[in-house]
Amino acid sequence: MTIADDPTVRRSPVRTAGEHCARAAVDDLRDLARRGELSAVVASATPEVHARLSGAAYAIVWPIVFARVTRPMERRRGHWVCATSVQRLADDCLDRHHDDVEAVVSDLLTNAKVPIVDVERWLSARLTAATVDGHRRRRGSRGALQRPRVPAWLAAELDGDPWLTELAVHILTWVGVPTTAGTQLWPLDSWAQRREAATGDLAGSDSPLLSLDIERVLAAMRRRPRWYADYVERPLGHKCAPVLAVSDDGLAGPRPLVVIDAHERDEGRLADLAAAAVELIGHRLRDGADPADAVVEVLGVVFGAGTGSERMDRTPDDVPAPEERLSVLLADDRTVRRIVDEVLRIVADGGA
Repeated sequence: MTIADDPTVRRSPVRTAGEHCARAAVDDLRDLARRGELSAVVASATPEVHARLSGAAYAIVWPIVFARVTRPMERRRGHWVCATSVQRLADDCLDRHHDDVEAVVSDLLTNAKVPIVDVERWLSARLTAATVDGHRRRRGSRGALQRPRVPAWLAAELDGDPWLTELAVHILTWVGVPTTAGTQLWPLDSWAQRREAATGDLAGSDSPLLSLDIERVLAAMRRRPRWYADYVERPLGHKCAPVLAVSDDGLAGPRPLVVIDAHERDEGRLADLAAAAVELIGHRLRDGADPADAVVEVLGVVFGAGTGSERMDRTPDDVPAPEERLSVLLADDRTVRRIVDEVLRIVADGGA
């Protein structure tokens, strides 16, 4: 069906077969915009007419977005080749361009409710608002905060430190970005420069020390597990991990992105084992078992029965496994008494 066949559109008699060409669709869109009817027609149009008007809008919008949004952005990033033409945009840059075009097309088809004499000028005046709104909506669809801000409780956890507070904003912003920092979870090089600018500490802005700052901020965020899961873990899970590169000689390239670090997986596993141990010890005590015997036996079974499979993806090191450390601790009577007292306290408190 063409626009001329749609009863919702008031216009002149049906055109010739050229109606179906892209130029005719653009002319129809301009005509509807001039009469102030574009938004209303799109809202009630059939799928065929909606697709036709969307295609016409895309044809008008993409050159404007490239000239006014994409090209300046690529130049600021130092992507000089990408700034030359749409055809030469790198994959990630092309994705961002399409996202911005989609946002502006949506804005045009939704908000063109008044007569628009010059569509290009009208679009140019709304580019920033439309692309920013589209960016926020995409962040929201990934579960990230649309306007990353540090809540008062988090600022208090960070003792009001200006740099750590700024870093928290960077983290909340980064988790909502669909791309990755290569095979790294965080863009350490970029944040190291920001740390140096914020603190003036050149020596302390290297990756290891910056990683400690990141962990401190994440630890503060985890004080509210539900908030952390909603606004950090969930959007991180929507990032697309880079494809593992393989060279011509068949050797694998860098390791793929790992969203959760090994120590976080270890902590989660140990927390699950601890919860199971507390529950089992409680059952043993209710059945009349000796407290010390129950604690030692359950800890030995729960924490000492690992197969080592959970560490098969690690590089061998000199750090003893949890079951090895436990066997050493349970060999000392004074340590055993201290462990038993602490575990019984936890059981009495209901596993808190």
